[in-house]
Amino acid sequence: MEFFRIKKDIPFMRHALIFNIISFITFLAAVFFLWHKGLHLSVEFTGGTVMEVTYKNAADLDRIRNTVRDLGFGNDFQVQNFGRAQDVMINLPVQKDMTSVQQSEKVMTALIAQNPDAHLQRVEFVGPQVGDELTHDGLMALGMVVIGIIIYLAFRFEWKYAVSAIIANLHDIVIILGFFAFFEWEFSLPVLAAILAILGYFVNKSVIIFDRIRENFRKMRKASVMEVVNHAITSTISRTIITHGSTQMMVLSMMIFGGPTLHNFALALTIGICFGIYSSVFVAAAVAMWLGIKREDLVKPVKEKGNADGAVV
Repeated sequence: MEFFRIKKDIPFMRHALIFNIISFITFLAAVFFLWHKGLHLSVEFTGGTVMEVTYKNAADLDRIRNTVRDLGFGNDFQVQNFGRAQDVMINLPVQKDMTSVQQSEKVMTALIAQNPDAHLQRVEFVGPQVGDELTHDGLMALGMVVIGIIIYLAFRFEWKYAVSAIIANLHDIVIILGFFAFFEWEFSLPVLAAILAILGYFVNKSVIIFDRIRENFRKMRKASVMEVVNHAITSTISRTIITHGSTQMMVLSMMIFGGPTLHNFALALTIGICFGIYSSVFVAAAVAMWLGIKREDLVKPVKEKGNADGAVV
C-alpha cells in the first residue's frame, strides 16, 4: 500500500556525511547530559514506600496527587490506579529524616482529611537492593535484545548490516536517555519498556531498507552502491509515512488521554519514533555504506550449467 510514488530517487546519501556528523554531535550531547545530570530514576529503581489505598467510589487521582505534593514530596512520587478505579497505588521516595511507617501515616492522615472513605490496604518498603536488581535486570534485558538483533541480522543479511542497525538503534536509545536526563523527566519501568519496544520496532524499519537494498542489487546491475541505497530509501518512503504516522497517532492518544501513568511511556516512544525515522535513513543506511557493502555480500554468484570453463556470471 502506498500513498504516493516518487519517480525520481532522492539523493539521501549525497549528504550522508553531514547528517552523520550532526548525529554524532547529538549523540555526544546526550552522553554529556547523561554523565552530567544523570537519570531521574523512579521509586522502582531507587527504593521507597509503596502504599495501596482503597476508596468506596472511583478515586480522584489529580486530587490525591495534589494532596501528596503539598506534603513536601515535590514531584518525586507516583499515583496510579491498579486493578479497579477505586484502588490507588502511591509510590513515595526514600526520605532520610522519615521512616516508611512515618511516611505512610503522614500521607494517610492527609488523604483521610480529604476523603474519609480512604482506607489503607497495604504498605511495603522497597529497599535499594530491589532497585539494584531491577536496574541489573533491565540492563540484562537491553543487552539480550541487542545481541539477538545482531545475530538475526548477521544471519539474514551480513555482519555489516547488523553493525549498522545496532549503531542506529543505540543512537536512538542514547538520545532518548539524553532527553530524559536534560529535562529531568522520571525514568520508570514503563519508560524502560518503551525503549525495549523501540529497539524491536525500528530494527524492522532497517530490515525493510536492507531487504530493498538486496533486491536492488539484483535488479540494478550497473548502479553504484550509493544509487542502490538511494533507490531503496526512496521506494520505502510511502510505507514509512503510513507505518510511523499510524503508530504516532496511537502514541499521541496515549500521551493526551492516558494520564500521568502513561505520559512518560508515550513521550519516550514519541522521541524514539521521530529519531528512529531519521536514524534508519541517515545512520543505518549510511553506516552500512561506509562499512563497504557491495553486491557480492548479498547476491551470490551463479555458475552457468552449460559453461564448460566454469565462468561465473
